[in-house]
Amino acid sequence: MEIKDVQLLFDSLLNQIGKVVVGQQELVEGVIVALFSEGSVLIEGPPGLGKTLLVNVLARSVSCDFRRVQFTPDLMPSDVTGHSIYDMKEQIFQFNPGPVFTNILLADEVNRSPPKTQAALLEVMQEHQVTIDGKTRKLPPPFLVIATQNPIEHEGTYPLPEAQVDRFMFKLLVDFPPPADEMDILGHYAAGRDPRNLSGFDLQPLLVPEQILEIQQVASRVIIEPKILDYIVSLLTACRSWGTVTIGPSPRAGVSMVLAARTLAACRGRDFVVPDDIKELGPWILRHRLRLRPETELEGITADDTIRAIMDSVEAPRK
Repeated sequence: MEIKDVQLLFDSLLNQIGKVVVGQQELVEGVIVALFSEGSVLIEGPPGLGKTLLVNVLARSVSCDFRRVQFTPDLMPSDVTGHSIYDMKEQIFQFNPGPVFTNILLADEVNRSPPKTQAALLEVMQEHQVTIDGKTRKLPPPFLVIATQNPIEHEGTYPLPEAQVDRFMFKLLVDFPPPADEMDILGHYAAGRDPRNLSGFDLQPLLVPEQILEIQQVASRVIIEPKILDYIVSLLTACRSWGTVTIGPSPRAGVSMVLAARTLAACRGRDFVVPDDIKELGPWILRHRLRLRPETELEGITADDTIRAIMDSVEAPRK
């Protein structure tokens, strides 16, 4: 597979998903880039904006197994990872795999479960494996966790542990659509096409899992020059020393930026990373890794505002 093939497949996925998911261009691009980068995605936004629909259409378009877990206050870790059941006939413990044994896992409303259950995803997201009863079981590649959460001020939610938040490659925000997009959404139903029944949208499998692994290999060969790496380090250093930031990004943020920048460059048809790739990915990778001072948040300054200010203060390398 060549770079031009990656770009063609990326554009084809965007077009096909756009048949069903109206608007939300940044969200769709971010999820595809994460899939091609072996990274996980945290999507934050109010309910009813098509997050589950997007994952469903993506899974069908890439011929991957897809499972959805609704996180609730009474959900147990074993409900996610699986558990061992004693077989009376054989007199041995048999492992019953949980829904995490799939290609694309949707952890819906992940912040509605307590931290103990949320922590069940730590090993899953980082090592793509599950350890139960002392035995480690690998998850089938490719593997992607897409977690959704409601804004933290909503009732009945729990803040995600810092260790888990840091394992998400991207945090993507979804908001209410503009009136023109909302008209198109209603138009689907008016024309008799119900997004809950995807058979009416003529969706075709565009990829198979083996091709996703090939794309990941192609992306790993994209050139990223030392000056780009220096730019990434400068951004991370600036984040950690910024006056309104109490906790800055970990080195994992830099690793995510390298991996995602290579993938994004390949999806744009290039075999090299440019500073604009880093600027485009910056908010996705950094917004959930910055903790702002309380007085800053009271002033209405968001993480994205801070990231933009930081990126403006760090000089990008010249081409």
